[in-house]
Amino acid sequence: MLPADLHAVEDQALGALRSALAADARGRWSVEWRFEGLRLLPPALRMARALLAGGVDLRLLFPDAGAAALARRDGSDLGGLILDFGALQRSEAAAAGLGGERTLLLAVAPTPADYEDFVQICTGYGGAVVMLNGRLEDAAVGIGSVARQRRRGFLAQWQTAYAVMPVEGGALRRAHPQAWEVHREDPDGFRLVATFAQKPDPEELATALAGGDGIGLGGNLRVLDAFIEGLRH
Repeated sequence: MLPADLHAVEDQALGALRSALAADARGRWSVEWRFEGLRLLPPALRMARALLAGGVDLRLLFPDAGAAALARRDGSDLGGLILDFGALQRSEAAAAGLGGERTLLLAVAPTPADYEDFVQICTGYGGAVVMLNGRLEDAAVGIGSVARQRRRGFLAQWQTAYAVMPVEGGALRRAHPQAWEVHREDPDGFRLVATFAQKPDPEELATALAGGDGIGLGGNLRVLDAFIEGLRH
């Protein structure tokens, strides 16, 4: 079911993440909330608090010192659990405080600029890592050998615990352990039109949203646009 508001998104994501961690307590899990204009810090802090309340030991990671400082200001109760990538890599005390890989690392919005640092952190850590609204694919890398190596290597390790995102003409959702769902926006609201075991590619998505009418020229152009947009992100 598509969430009605951000509160429902957070509830669904938390339940799906708990299910994912129960299935693979040392996995690499992603949570994606793709909403225009979303201020990510408040829900990220709420997710951290909810996980802590449920008995999960965690560290909340931000790519840079400025973002970490802002998080400490807005989440003063979590201040001792908030680190930036550089601080975690530099500090033996911070690394030693990860509880023998029993600590969950919740990384907020890493970007292509943070790719190498994030790879280093994840590669050196055997516990669970959750990436919230990460965008690690770099359009500057293009579609050559480096991009293929990244997709087949580090990026291939990640599984989706929860995702909800708008697409043209509808929305895409996944909540572990359920399938990926395609919801079409009709005049009377959103309607579930297809499910997929894996995240649908642009053509599968366009076909599902088109139903029995076929995707046509416009749909083919949207498939191409989605492919190009995927290369950018």
